[in-house]
Amino acid sequence: MSVSSVRTPGVRRVRAGAVVLVLLVLVGQAFAVGVPERRAALTMACLVALDVVGAIFAVRAARRGDRAAWLLVATGELLVLATNTAMGRATASGYEAWFWTGSACGIAASVVFAAALLAFPSQRARGWQRAALAGEAVAVLGCGFMYLWYFDLQPLLNRPTDWSRWPLTVGFPLGDLLVLMGLSAVVLRGGLNAGSRPVALLTVGFSIALLADASFGAIGDDGNHSTGPLSATLTGMLASLCITLAAMWQSTAGDRSGESTPRRPWAPAWFSYLPYGAVGAALALMVTVTVHEGQIRTWGGLVLGLILVTAGVAARQIVSLHDSRQHGTIDPLTGLVNRVGLNRRLTQALRRGEPIALLLIDLDGFKAVNDTYGHNTGDLLLLEFAAALRANVRGSDIACRIGGDEFVILQYAVTGEADVTALARRILAASAGSPVRVGERSITARASIGAALATDGETGDELRHRADIAMYQAKRAGRHEVVIHRPGMLDRRADDAALGQDLEAAVRSGQLRVLYQPMIELATGRPVGAEALVRWHHPVRGVVAPLDFIPVAEQTGAITDVGLYVLEQACREARNWPGEPYVSVNLAARQLQDPALVPAVLAVLDRTGLVPGRLVLEITESAVVDDRVAIPAIEELRRHGVRFAIDDFGTGYSSLQYLSRLPADTLKIDRSFVAELDNDGKDSAITEAIVRLADILDLSTVAEGIETAEQEAELRRLGCHTGQGFLYARPLPPDDVRQFFAERRVTTFSSRG
Repeated sequence: MSVSSVRTPGVRRVRAGAVVLVLLVLVGQAFAVGVPERRAALTMACLVALDVVGAIFAVRAARRGDRAAWLLVATGELLVLATNTAMGRATASGYEAWFWTGSACGIAASVVFAAALLAFPSQRARGWQRAALAGEAVAVLGCGFMYLWYFDLQPLLNRPTDWSRWPLTVGFPLGDLLVLMGLSAVVLRGGLNAGSRPVALLTVGFSIALLADASFGAIGDDGNHSTGPLSATLTGMLASLCITLAAMWQSTAGDRSGESTPRRPWAPAWFSYLPYGAVGAALALMVTVTVHEGQIRTWGGLVLGLILVTAGVAARQIVSLHDSRQHGTIDPLTGLVNRVGLNRRLTQALRRGEPIALLLIDLDGFKAVNDTYGHNTGDLLLLEFAAALRANVRGSDIACRIGGDEFVILQYAVTGEADVTALARRILAASAGSPVRVGERSITARASIGAALATDGETGDELRHRADIAMYQAKRAGRHEVVIHRPGMLDRRADDAALGQDLEAAVRSGQLRVLYQPMIELATGRPVGAEALVRWHHPVRGVVAPLDFIPVAEQTGAITDVGLYVLEQACREARNWPGEPYVSVNLAARQLQDPALVPAVLAVLDRTGLVPGRLVLEITESAVVDDRVAIPAIEELRRHGVRFAIDDFGTGYSSLQYLSRLPADTLKIDRSFVAELDNDGKDSAITEAIVRLADILDLSTVAEGIETAEQEAELRRLGCHTGQGFLYARPLPPDDVRQFFAERRVTTFSSRG
């Protein structure tokens, strides 16, 4: 059962009451039509019932939000009740005091209702927006006044009129004009969408009330405000019913489990065209009156000229409005949809229940690009990435830039996760294959993508939050990755923040342990080295896996201290290994961007006494964000004898051009390719291609994750030099790895002898 379907008993009671109220009004009006002599009494009874119920529920609605506005509605309902009661008594008794009491209450009701409409929340207008709003409101009110003048006021001036009844002839029409002003303000300021749906029903009720009053003409010459033309009576009853139902609806807001009153911060496009509709209605009245009064010869040409002038100005303004709206929803740098445009389309899609997905995209290392190459280069990278988005989304999908290096794809017609994954992979591949040239350098846009598929009844904020959680997981998993949100996926940001605080003390308090996984020469079985792997023994959490704390260390900057600690421990331990094998240590992206990397590594080698040639530093392609810092550092360390290996090669989106410029000695074949080896030529094609590429570039190869003798044999056949994995040994503590090297060295010598 969805959340939105869970309703409290209070909601059910109000719904049942609304149904009963509608049925009673329908039955009452049916009797009124069938029994004309009872029509006035039945009409009055229905209006009184609606006014009383409306006032009660408007007071209750004020407790649910927009307190001042709904209390004013309740006050207006009571004033209308007093108006109808007093006018009915005036008709029955002919007592003047009742007439003036009813008139005063009626005019006051119009003032209060106009104030209520103005009190509902809406979009804020600032500066020139206020002037524009005033101009639009004047256009609508001007149109209303033209109709009021022609149908109500002008006839009064052309015939003998009992001005003792001026509240009916002039006061009530002017009161309607005040209500029209309130309605105009609600609509033009986006009040319908800034408020709740009950406010929309309320405005419909007031709009119908204005039509009902207009249909009375000069309101009730006989002083009977409760009767008149049948169509006008029924229209007035419908207006009162809408206002009452709106109050009843609002009184249940928040009574749904987990549901709040929906509010949207933007207004539909048609709101902006209301003033032009008012201008059209005014011109239509002028044309109609000119023809009806037989004044075509006198006024026809003037009216036609005015229509042409107004049409030209209106057309120009509509074009300007369209351009302004385009500028308001388009990112000026990339030309993609901006945050405002995304919110509009996302809200529409969710309201319609369309099958959509939201992909949040964040460029990896963009700040480093801006800091190193300047904002112009950063803008070029954003433009290139925007072009990659356009080229890889369908025409129905929406590509957006919502700020900085953050992009969003609103994907339509999604049938499952496969559609989302395919789109994300296309984007990642396209961005990796479109580097930006800066002089002799090239910068590649790498990204992390988090995606979420919309569910029934979900809001835009909820969908964005789930996609944001997925993107954070993608950041943690490594650069240039995509993660789709699934049920049960936790928001680990708060936990990671706490873990990051604990990590600051982990190095100083000796909580980190370094293990070593041996590397074996495949041709001879001789141990040639070992990879250093860090483990965190947390005093409360126990052993924390590297996949859990290394991403946190990179985000917080603690990776520098962790990396240097592991490097020093590994170099100190490797110095005592028999046979002088090398030790391989991972370098993180943040370490590669640190200008102090070279002196720090050389200082460690000096303190531990390890020969530089026995140290291999492992890096990934995506870690080289700023090659103006990283590559010179790598070259400097290589000149001192330190070797470098490219880790995880073949995963993600490796650039051969980038690889050819990286000063490296070894390619490490990822375990995902090794796991596919089963002596089948098709499954070993990628691994063979990597080995051949390494030979061409004069690089050695190391295969990770070897678990079976068959995999070892296939790698040896393909020409791979070195391997590591559970087939040989799991990660070992320092004492065990020394023993492993000693025993394996003896075994190797014995087999040769």
